[in-house]
Amino acid sequence: MDKKAALLIGGAGVAVLGLGLGYKYLRKPEKVVRVGVVSQLLIHPLKSGRALSVALVECQKIGLKFGEMQDRHWLVATEDGHMVTGRHEPRLVLVSLTCEGGQVCLNGPNMEELRFPAEHPNNPVIDCRVFRADIQGRDCGEEASQWLTRYLGAEKTFRLVHFEPQMRARRPVEKEPLFPQYEDLWEEIQIGSVRLQRILSCGRCMFTTVDPETGIMNRKEPLETLKSYRLCKPSEKHIYKTSPLFGQLHTVKKTGILQVGDVVYKISR
Repeated sequence: MDKKAALLIGGAGVAVLGLGLGYKYLRKPEKVVRVGVVSQLLIHPLKSGRALSVALVECQKIGLKFGEMQDRHWLVATEDGHMVTGRHEPRLVLVSLTCEGGQVCLNGPNMEELRFPAEHPNNPVIDCRVFRADIQGRDCGEEASQWLTRYLGAEKTFRLVHFEPQMRARRPVEKEPLFPQYEDLWEEIQIGSVRLQRILSCGRCMFTTVDPETGIMNRKEPLETLKSYRLCKPSEKHIYKTSPLFGQLHTVKKTGILQVGDVVYKISR
């Protein structure tokens, strides 16, 4: 290599380095503002089931994890695979699902406790439908199905399915189309070592009118109150329609541990 070529290459390297340093110093620094403290952590192992209050959870890319339980990894479905939530069966909010020592435990009002193995590799994998998205779940067996069918007291059969890591999941929320470019509250938040990125506001539905202590749906509050002051802008109706907005949906930028007592910071630039 001659000296001229070497000089050109070296000059290019200096130019790239200069651009990198320039970007570093031109980029706006983060502003960190304390906005609160975590007072309670809730995990819902069963979608629409009773919440479990915990002091510490692991925040993973696909949600919260506490011991052998991961948030909303169990789902009640009809025999044809459609999800069943508290919107359809309000008393589902009184069902608790826990998992420890490789055993799943189901409890509900006026029902005997049911225990069954968490692992059931020989059971069929069911194609399920969750909010117009196709996912998969491992059928949890006849005992769990009979327990739920008896508890909900309907004229149809219900199945309990469990999502496993290798199965097809819902598409990540950040890939959905038509997401707005605005901020309702905070663009990013940090809790302990966990960093969350806001995606969009959460449109609320009839499920909010189910009392989690009684399993009774009143179909009015808090939806009517929320609609009086938390409707979206007219330009956003193609996203939220007539649903009032309460709470935010986030994606996990950095995983870690969340604990009660952690300080919550708003991150901006």
